Amino acid sequence: MTKLRIFLADDHAVVREGMKSLVNAQPDMEVIGEAVDGRMAWEKARDCQPDIVVMDLSMPQLNGAQATERLKQACPQVKVLALTVHAEKGYVQQLFQAGVSGYVLKLTAAEELIHAIRIVAAGGVYLDPTVARKIVSDYTRQPASGDALQGSHLSERETEVLCLTAKGYSNKEIAAQLDLSVKTVETYKARLMEKLELRSRVDIVRYALRQGWLQDTTAC
Repeated sequence: MTKLRIFLADDHAVVREGMKSLVNAQPDMEVIGEAVDGRMAWEKARDCQPDIVVMDLSMPQLNGAQATERLKQACPQVKVLALTVHAEKGYVQQLFQAGVSGYVLKLTAAEELIHAIRIVAAGGVYLDPTVARKIVSDYTRQPASGDALQGSHLSERETEVLCLTAKGYSNKEIAAQLDLSVKTVETYKARLMEKLELRSRVDIVRYALRQGWLQDTTAC
């Protein structure tokens, strides 16, 4: 069995040891490296190229968002799962803009962290249920009719591209999955973002949350 290669970045030794024991107890995972600050995190992860980096938000040298941004620029294929005590929407936006594929609260049960790692490793997007409820609550206070009306103007292909983008797939991965060229995927994405008045990947994730796509692994 090929194991998922996991890298842990957290400045608290007790937290790292707990996560390390948890991950190594899984038959399909192993910890291959650790870091105690943000600079060490992106540099060591760049060198050992794990499948998943579990990245704390609050670390010395560089914070989790800065370390993630540098790592994703150097190794876009490495997926990052943010681990933090912060549930506020602003932190979520900051981390997704930096390039994370998941967001887990430190108070989350151990089995939920493992679940999140598996979802991100499979190419999906994971949001801690507490965070997801807050985001959905904020955006569903606004009239939902605009979303439904705009969404009805999307073609089937545009909807597929939007859904896969929200779940964390790159343009290249979407192109392979839908049997399209990367250029065609980019065209679909630009067109759907214009129709829905979306400006960033964060906006796409929010839209997908309101549609319920990120809670349904078969939605795309």
